[in-house]
Amino acid sequence: MRKLLIWTMSCAALHGAAAHAQPGGNRDAESELSYRSYVTSTKRIKCLYGYAANKTGDHAAAIQIFEDCIRRWNDVFSMIGLAQMYETGIGIREDAAQSTALMRRAAQLDDGSSYPSLARYHYGVALAEGYGIQKNIAEARTWLRKAAEEGVNEAADYLAQLDRAAP
Repeated sequence: MRKLLIWTMSCAALHGAAAHAQPGGNRDAESELSYRSYVTSTKRIKCLYGYAANKTGDHAAAIQIFEDCIRRWNDVFSMIGLAQMYETGIGIREDAAQSTALMRRAAQLDDGSSYPSLARYHYGVALAEGYGIQKNIAEARTWLRKAAEEGVNEAADYLAQLDRAAP
């Protein structure tokens, strides 16, 4: 099955967080940069640390962080992160419908970042391919067009691919 998500969320802060979050570090004096210090935090910055937890293999912590961020702040970044986990089945049972539902939820939001545009692209692809949802090319085009207008080049490319495949 074609995987929809290409994990494109990378930034210096996340790479720095992952570097400090490596398993086997000094657990007696956890750095405030470690994702472990944010698992139960009430600070929104914790949402970024879900990525670090997932990438270092602490999937349970990633799920806990992402779910809390979604519950507290309707955090788009966390929705995409958790959707990716459901899609791949790494650290959680694979669930295409849950992955797509999270992507749809993220696609419907606008938090001022580029993440909703990325979610719109992935949700459009899910609709076009019937991944975790009934296939709907017309609706897929709507979401892909919106993502393309917002600067997601992959969405424009996917629309062009749909146009070439159209009868």
